[in-house]
Amino acid sequence: MPNLHRGEIAAEIGGRARTLVLTLGALAELEAAFGADDLMALAERFGAGRLSARDLTRIIGAGLRGAGEPVDDDEVAMMRIGGGAAGFVRIAAQLIAATFAEPQAPR
Repeated sequence: MPNLHRGEIAAEIGGRARTLVLTLGALAELEAAFGADDLMALAERFGAGRLSARDLTRIIGAGLRGAGEPVDDDEVAMMRIGGGAAGFVRIAAQLIAATFAEPQAPR
């Protein structure tokens, strides 16, 4: 079961329930892949809302690897997700939000 306080999300990918998380190592991987100088630059890129299919593959792949799944981006590109391309966008958006969103104060 994913722990949202650690930035984990759950998603069905390739017909299986999976956990994704952007660990520090996964974020470093994405910084290198996107040529971002730091986490702020990476967050700004994601916040711009313009992500290619390759970007989505990289983000979801990094999230799966962060959770311990030994997959490469080419394998992720071949996986099926409910909702097609919109499903990939939804999962990437949830993962980014879980990683970069401000924690909510207890009420």
